[in-house]
Amino acid sequence: MIPYTVNIKLAARTLTGTLNLQNKTAVDWGWQGLIAQGCHSSILIIDPKTAQTIQVLERHKANVVKVKWSRENYYHNLSSPYCLRLASGDASGKIIVWDVVSGTAHCEIQEHSKPIGDLEWLWNQDASRDLLLAVHPPNYIVLWNGDTGTKLWKKSYAENILSFSFDPFDPSNMALLTSEGIVFITDFSYSKPPGSAGKKVYIASPHASPAHTKPAPATAPAPTGAKKALNKVKVLITNEKPTAEAVTLNDCLQLSYLPSKRNHMLLLYPREILILDLELSQTVGVVAIERSGVPFIQVIPCAQRDALYCLHENGCITLRVCRSTVATEEAADPEQSVQELVYDLRSQCDAIRVTKTVRPYRMVICPVNENKAALMVSDGRAMLWELRAHTGKAANPSSGLSPLYSPVSFCGAPLGPNQKKIQDLSLNSMIGQTLIAGETLPTSSHQQEVQLKFLLTGLLSGLPLPPFAIRMCPPLTTKNINHYQPLLAVGTSNGSVLVYNLTSGLLHKELSVHSCEVRGIEWVSLTSFLSFATSAPNNMGLVRNELQHVDLPTGRCFAFRGERGNDEPPIEMIKVSHLKQYLVVVFRDKPLELWDIRTGTLLREMAKNFPTVTALEWSPSHNLKSLKKKQMAAREAMARQTVSDAEQSSIESSVISLLQDAESKSETSQAISAREHFVFTDTDGQVYHITVEGNTVKDGARIPPDGSMGSIACIAWKGDTLVLGDVDGNLNFWDLKARLSRGIPTHRGWVKKIRFAPGKGNQKLLVMYTDGAEVWDTKEVQMVSSMRIGRNVNYRILDIDWCTSDKVVLASDDGCIRVLEMAMKSASYRMDEQDLTDPVWCPYLLLPRAALTLKAFLLLQPWSGTFTMDVTQVDYSEKDEIKGLIQEQLNSLSNDMKSVLQDPELSLLQRCLLVSRLFGDESDLHFWTVASHYIQSFAQARQLTVSAAEGQAQSEGVQPSPQSHLDICHDVLCETSYFQKFQLDRVHLQEVKRSSYEHTKKCADQLLLLGQTDRAVQLLLETSADNPSYYCDSLKACLVTTITSSGPSQSTIKLVATNMIANGKLAEGVQLLCLIDKAADACRYLQTYGEWNRAAWLAKVRLNPAESSDVLKRWAEHLCSPQVNHKSKAILVLLSLGCFYKVGEMLHSMRHFDRAALFIEACLKYGVMEANDSSNKLIEAAFLDYARLLRTLGLREGAALWASRAGSAGEQLMEELFQGEGGIPEAILGEEVVELGLESKA
Repeated sequence: MIPYTVNIKLAARTLTGTLNLQNKTAVDWGWQGLIAQGCHSSILIIDPKTAQTIQVLERHKANVVKVKWSRENYYHNLSSPYCLRLASGDASGKIIVWDVVSGTAHCEIQEHSKPIGDLEWLWNQDASRDLLLAVHPPNYIVLWNGDTGTKLWKKSYAENILSFSFDPFDPSNMALLTSEGIVFITDFSYSKPPGSAGKKVYIASPHASPAHTKPAPATAPAPTGAKKALNKVKVLITNEKPTAEAVTLNDCLQLSYLPSKRNHMLLLYPREILILDLELSQTVGVVAIERSGVPFIQVIPCAQRDALYCLHENGCITLRVCRSTVATEEAADPEQSVQELVYDLRSQCDAIRVTKTVRPYRMVICPVNENKAALMVSDGRAMLWELRAHTGKAANPSSGLSPLYSPVSFCGAPLGPNQKKIQDLSLNSMIGQTLIAGETLPTSSHQQEVQLKFLLTGLLSGLPLPPFAIRMCPPLTTKNINHYQPLLAVGTSNGSVLVYNLTSGLLHKELSVHSCEVRGIEWVSLTSFLSFATSAPNNMGLVRNELQHVDLPTGRCFAFRGERGNDEPPIEMIKVSHLKQYLVVVFRDKPLELWDIRTGTLLREMAKNFPTVTALEWSPSHNLKSLKKKQMAAREAMARQTVSDAEQSSIESSVISLLQDAESKSETSQAISAREHFVFTDTDGQVYHITVEGNTVKDGARIPPDGSMGSIACIAWKGDTLVLGDVDGNLNFWDLKARLSRGIPTHRGWVKKIRFAPGKGNQKLLVMYTDGAEVWDTKEVQMVSSMRIGRNVNYRILDIDWCTSDKVVLASDDGCIRVLEMAMKSASYRMDEQDLTDPVWCPYLLLPRAALTLKAFLLLQPWSGTFTMDVTQVDYSEKDEIKGLIQEQLNSLSNDMKSVLQDPELSLLQRCLLVSRLFGDESDLHFWTVASHYIQSFAQARQLTVSAAEGQAQSEGVQPSPQSHLDICHDVLCETSYFQKFQLDRVHLQEVKRSSYEHTKKCADQLLLLGQTDRAVQLLLETSADNPSYYCDSLKACLVTTITSSGPSQSTIKLVATNMIANGKLAEGVQLLCLIDKAADACRYLQTYGEWNRAAWLAKVRLNPAESSDVLKRWAEHLCSPQVNHKSKAILVLLSLGCFYKVGEMLHSMRHFDRAALFIEACLKYGVMEANDSSNKLIEAAFLDYARLLRTLGLREGAALWASRAGSAGEQLMEELFQGEGGIPEAILGEEVVELGLESKA
C-alpha cells in the first residue's frame, strides 16, 4: 500500500467548460510542446502527451480570440533561456504577453478596441526574438516589441485585413488576406513599415467554374468532362477587380504559404483547396470534394513532407500526401502523367457527432514532429490524435495509390544493424520523400511499405453547459486526515453529477443520477451525498421531485424518499444536520418533512397549519459528548461488577478492555441518537427553534421579527454566531453568548446564500448576491473582500461554497468553476505549486540553468562507458530540490525514448538531433539536420576519393552524392543535382498549366535560365501574330537557336546584356548572359543589385560546383554583414558547401559554445576536419569554453573531460576544478587517453 499523503493546501485553479464562438481561432501548438487554448476570457495550457491542463491564465476581461506561442528559433543559453512565452489577444483589442510558468504578464498592449485579427512572432531573423506582429482591425498592422510593449511601427491598408501569412523561405515576403482579395508585400522588414501599399490581386471565385464535379481518377485513358473543367479553372488570380455577379469574395477561408516548397501558396475554400505557384500566379493543384463530401473548415500544410492536414465540418481530420510525379508504367500518355499536383488521401480519423452546440472549431498540429494533431470542439473537449505508421501492404491494392515507404535512416543517419529506433518519431521518419520526375525508386531491400493510421491518444473534456449547483465535501479534520480527498460535487442541467478532485483538478467520477436539472447537493459523509432535482411544472404547478442518495465508491444510488415525489410542489431545499443524522426537506407550498438519514425513515411530516419556511439552518450544538460519557460510565460499572462477582482474576484486564472497546464502538454507531436543533424563519420574519432527539420533535422558543429586516432569505450558524440575510441586502449578525445583534445594510440586493468557512474558530462568512459575492469577518463584523459583475469580473456567479478554510469555489455563467483565494482575485497559478497526476516532460518548466544542465546531460556523458538516466549517479553539485526536478523530467520520458538514448549504437549526430527534437529547439533542429547530413555526405565522398586514389580514377565532382538528400523544404541548401531536378519538374508542371501569354512568357524565361533552350524556342514561337510582342519573341527564338560560341557574337551579346542591366532591365540582361554560358557573371550582377535569393537559385541550377560555391560564399558573407544580421542562415549555407572549419570558427565567435564543441567533435570523428597545427587553436579554444560552460552548469566530470582535451589552458582549468581534492582523479586521465586514442584512429 502506498502511504497516502494528503495535500491540505489546494492550489487555486479554474475548471473550464464550453468555449465561446469568439474562442474559435484561439488555439496554438508551440515548439515548446504545449497547446494553448482560449476559453472565454481565460487561456488553458494543455500538455498533449498526458492530456492534462497544467495552467490556466486569467487576466483578460474580454473573450480571447488569438493565442500564439513564441518561436524557439534562437540559440539558448543562460541569457536567452528556455522559457514559456505566449501572446494572446482578446475581443477588446488588448494583447498580453505571458510568462506561462509563473502565470504573470510580461507586458500588456492596447492600440484599438476591436478584436485582434491575427498575431505572429517574427522568427525569420536574428535581430530580436521579441518582435510581435498584430492585425488591429479594421486595417492596421502594427509591429510591437513583445517584451517591453513598445510600438515599433504601424501601417494602414485600403481594405479590411482578415489574416496574414509569412513566406517561410523569405522573411521580406508576406501576404495579407483581405475582404476583397490578397495583398502581397515584398518589402517587409522589422526596422521600418513596408513602403508600398503592396501588390493587390483579386481572387476569382472557383464557384464561377464547374470545378465542383468530381475529378476523374488519373488512370482514366481520356480526360473526361470533369477533367476538362478542372483544366479550365486555370486563371484564378487576376489584377482587375472582377464583376460583382461573377464572384462572391468572402468565401476564401484561409491562405497560407506552403512550408515544404518555395513560392507555393494554398487557398482554402469550403469545397476545395487550391495550390498556387506564385511565380506564375497559377493554380498547379486542386483538392476538390465531391458533391456528397464534407466541406473543409481548415487546412495545415506540413514542412517536413509535402502533405496537408485537413479538418472537415464533421470533425474528421484527413491527411493528404502529394503524389510522386514519377511517370508510372500504366500512364502511356505523357500528357496525362503530370497534369497537376495531386494530394492523395492517406489517412483519416473518426468524425464526431455534430449537434447545435457541438461542432469542431480548430485543429492544431505539433510543429516539431508534425505527426500529432489536436482537435478543439466547441463543448470544451480537446481530442488528441496521433499518426502511426504500420508496415504492411495496402488493404485494397485496386485503390491505385502508389505505396508509401518508410525511410531507412533514423535521426538523419543510416540505421546500424542492431540499432533501436522510434518509427513514429516524426513525419519524416515515418514516410519517405515524395519522388520527383527523373529520380529512380531506391530499390533497396530495407525499404518497407507503410500504411498510416490515426490513433486517439488523449481526450480532455470540460464542464457541461451551466447552470451548476456545487457543494464541497465535508472539511478536513484530524480524524479523517489519513483518507481525505478534497472532492467537489457539481450538479448539472442534464441531471448528472460530476465529482472533481480539486488536488489535481481532474474529473474523479461522472454519475448519471437524475433525469432533470440538479437543484442542490448535500454530503452525508466523505463518500456519499444526497442530491435533488425537480422537473418542469405541469399546468397545476406540480412537479416530479427526485431525491437520490449516492454512494461514491460503488456508484450505487437509490431514491431516498421511496415512492414519494410524483405530482407534488417542488422541493426548495434540503438541509443535513451537523452530525449527519437528520435531514430536513423544505417544499414550496407544503409543510416540511423530517427524515432520519441513518435508517432512511420519515420521522415527521409537519401538520397542514405549519408556517411556510423561507430560510432554515441546523445548529452546530448537540449533546453527543455528554451522551457518550454517560454510556461509557454505565458500561465500566457493568464490567467491574461481573468480574468481582465471579472473582476470576485469571481473566486478564487487557481482554476485558478489548471487549469493552468492541462493545462501545458498536454501541455508539447504532444506539446513540444525539439531540440536535434547527432554526427557521417564516414569511413574517419570526424565528422558530425546533429540537429533534431520536424520533421526538419538540417546538422551542420563538423570537419575534426584527423590524429593520425584510423577508429573510438565508441563515448561517456557527459557534455562537448566527447570521440572517434578507431579500433587500441586509445582514443581521447575532452574538448568542452576549445576546447582541447588529444589522448591516450592504445595498447589494437579494442575499442568495451565506456559508461559514470550515475550521475551528474560523468565523469567515461567504455571501452570494445576484451580482457577485463578498467575504465577511463575523468576529469584527466587517467585509474582507468583494467581487461584482462589471467592476472586476465579467461573469455572473451561479453558486458558491468554501473548499478549504481559506479558499472559496465559485461557479459562474461562463461555464467555469474557479477555486480562488479569499481575496477572490482571479489569478493564474504557479506551475511549480501544481500537483499533477502524471509527470509532464517539458524542460521549459525547469529553472533556466537546470534546463541547460538537463540538455548537456542528455547530449553527452563521455565520462562513463554506459549511458545513464539517473542524475544522482553523476558528479553534479546542485541543491537536491533542483536535482529532484531534473530527475522527474528524465523519468517522464517514454520507455522507447529512454532505450534509444541509452543505446550505445546512437551516434553523436543522431543524439544531437534527437535531443533538439525533445526540447523543441527550432534553431538546434535546423542546424543539426543540415550539419549531420553534410558531415556524413562529405565523409562518404572523402572515403570514395581515398579509395579511388588508391585505385586509379579520381572522382571529379566536389559535391558528394549520398544515398538520401535533404528535403526540398531546405530549398537552396539541398544538393545541386536534386535541386536542379526539382526545378525542371516544376517548370514542366507550369508549362502544362499555363493558360495565357503572360504565363507562357514566364515559362520560356525560366526554361532559358535552366538551359532548356529547345523547349524555350517552341514556347516563344507559340506567340500569335496579333500579339504586340510577336516580332520580339520571334527574333528571340532565332537568337536562341543561332547562338554559337564564336568570339565576336559572344562579346556583342555580353555588351548588350551589360547595357540592359545598367539601364534597369536586369532580368533580360541576366537571360542573355545565361544564353552565352556566362551565368557566373549573371549571378554577380544579380548580387550587385541585391537579388541575393535569385542569384543563389541561378548558381544552384546553372554553375559548376566551384563557381556556384563562390557565389554562395559571397551570399553567406552578405548574410553575416551587420545590416542583414542573419548569421544562422549563413552558417547553414556554409554547411551545405562543406566549409566546416569556417562554421566552427563562426559558432565559437558567436559564443555558441556547446554547439561549436559538439560540431567540431563530430567533424573530427567523421574525418572531415583534421587536427593539425592550424586547426588545433580553434579546437582547443572551443573545447575549453565548453568545459567552462559545463562547469557553470555544475557538471564537473564533463567539464574535466573537455578540459583534458584543450591543451595547456585546459590543464589550468583541471587544477581549478579539483583544487584541494588531492589532484585529478586517475580515472579521468585514463579515460582521456582512451578518448584521444579513438580519435587518432578515426
